[in-house]
Amino acid sequence: MIIGYARVSSKSQNLARQIKELQDFGCEKIFQEKQSGKNFLERTIYKELRSKLRFGDVLVVHDLSRFGRNKEEIRNEWQALIEEEIDIVVLNMPILDTRKYKDLAGVGQLVSDLVLTLLSWMVEEERERIRTAQREGIEIAKKEGKFKGRALIYRPDSKNPEYRRIYHLVIRMLQEKKPILQIANEVGISRNTVYRIKKDTNKEE
Repeated sequence: MIIGYARVSSKSQNLARQIKELQDFGCEKIFQEKQSGKNFLERTIYKELRSKLRFGDVLVVHDLSRFGRNKEEIRNEWQALIEEEIDIVVLNMPILDTRKYKDLAGVGQLVSDLVLTLLSWMVEEERERIRTAQREGIEIAKKEGKFKGRALIYRPDSKNPEYRRIYHLVIRMLQEKKPILQIANEVGISRNTVYRIKKDTNKEE
């Protein structure tokens, strides 16, 4: 079975382009996830996908970053899939298609090792470059008095009724003295967001 996995790192991003590519490739089933790749343990959809993969299946992804945020995660996940005899196709890097090397003893592993080492390093370097640029941009904006932080979506006056509902739900749970981690898990938001709402509430009081 050919199975696709599409992921973006935030709920505001769109999966349409990845899904179209996976459909065009011929994926029979596509798993979709809007979740940061920071921690594999938090990617519930990917975990579900992995539990359904069987010997001989083909897993198709848009790029290597779907497997992790650094070279260790990417290589470990790749190796785990290979050991389970699941083929892998990376759409934006056609050389990473394990099906091509089945009849060439040792060649597939050699190609995978060389390309993965290079590309997983590039993924990590690109993420670090973005983080550095963001930090530098924030510092410049702070010096110029322009930095106001990330726009807050969970507010009592949000135009989105779901965001308003979540905000008030968090407030109620805070008033009930529930632990921050429990609130975050039950509501489905980050602990930092819960802390921010708590902090804002304390300021108002």
